[in-house]
Formats: sequence, structure tokens, C-alpha cells
Amino acid sequence: MWKWLHQLAKPERLYQLCGRLVPWFTLAGLASLLLGWIWGFGFAPADYQQGDSYRIIYIHVPAAMWSMGIYASMAIAAFTGLVWQIKTADLAAAAMAPVGAVFTFIALVTGSAWGKPMWGTWWIWDARLTSELVLLFLYMGVIALYSSFEDRRVAGRAAGILILVGVVNIPIIHYSVQWWNTLHQGSSGALQQAIAPSMRTPLRWSILGYLLVFIALTLMRLRNLLLLTERHRPWVTDVAAKGGRKA
Repeated sequence: MWKWLHQLAKPERLYQLCGRLVPWFTLAGLASLLLGWIWGFGFAPADYQQGDSYRIIYIHVPAAMWSMGIYASMAIAAFTGLVWQIKTADLAAAAMAPVGAVFTFIALVTGSAWGKPMWGTWWIWDARLTSELVLLFLYMGVIALYSSFEDRRVAGRAAGILILVGVVNIPIIHYSVQWWNTLHQGSSGALQQAIAPSMRTPLRWSILGYLLVFIALTLMRLRNLLLLTERHRPWVTDVAAKGGRKA
């Protein structure tokens, strides 16, 4: 395992690996999303209470779930970068941050759209909604810190500390509906077992699709960050020369 991690710590090897994986994750992610959305929006039955308005779960639930999952992944990368001083781990966290911010924004917007017919209002300072908004601010703070320092090592350390401090918000989001009296509905279970199978299966495909798209986007961003930070290295010059010949 350590030998494998050591290989990933080499920017050139990581760049090549990302390039090989991007097409596969992109195709698989788009296929999973299309299957989940077509099935969920077009063929899943209407809910007996919410009617067709519940179908927003196929956009909202995966975004909300992975908004937390991405932050947890960032925390692992940040911890690795701080403890073992692995530069590529810091870059991986930086690559994830904008994707996580977009997922969190989608979760907030779709949650508000779902809340309007259910609660009669677009927004309320509910524990779940407020802690999810804090998560968006954390993502934005991480992105700002990475952009504020020219020294990538300093930027990685500063952002890594913020990421690790912000981890405390993840269990607050997850357990908020249990710890406080909130308007937000309770959890449907880790495997969505509380949802009827005819609605649950397309939701699971959507969740998988979001995950695969997240990985693909992160790998794309990581490749760009590797080229940017290693631009003075000979291997980056070789990559640029090969790209010029293909063009």
C-alpha cells in the first residue's frame, strides 16, 4: 500500500493515471446519471402524499449526500498532506473543493425548491439547512485560501487546517434532524431502505452517477493543477510538446 501511495506522490505518475481514468469515469458517470434521471423522472410512480414534486430527490439527495462525502474526502487528503507532507494530496483536496461547492449549492437550491410546496417557504433557518449553508461557506473559504498564496505549500497547509477544523460540521449536518426539532424530513437510511423499491432504484443510480461525475471532474482538475504547479519541470514541457504536435 505504501509503495502505491508513494507512486501517487509523484506528479508525473499521477498525471498519467488521471488521464487514463478520466474517460472511464466520465462515461460511466453520465450513463448512470441518465439512467437514474430517465427512470426517476419518467417511469417511477408518483408519491401518494407529494405527488410528482418528490422527483426532485433524484437531483437533491445525491447532491446533498456527496456534498458531505466530498468534504470528508478532502479531509483525508488534507490530513495526508499535513502529516506526510505529500504535495499531491494537497492538490487533490484543492481539486475537490470547487466540485464540492457546486454540489452543495445544488443541494441548497433544490432543497429550497422542494421546501416551498412542502413547508410553504423557500428558506427557514432550520438546523439541516443552516449547517449545509455553513458547509458551502467552508468550501468557499478553502477555495479562497488556495487562491490567496502564491506558495502552493503554504496554501495547502492553510487550507488543510481549515478543512480539518470544518470536519466538525459534517456530523452536525448528518445528525441535525435527530438532535434538533427540524422541519427537514428524517433520514431514509444509509441505503435508502425507507424508500419504496420502485423509487429507490433510480435514486441509487443517480447517487452513483453523482459520485462518478465527481471523480471525473476531480481528476480533470487535478491534471490541470499538476501542470500548473509543475510547469517548470521537464515532464510538463514534454507534455506540452506532445500536445503541440497532436494539434
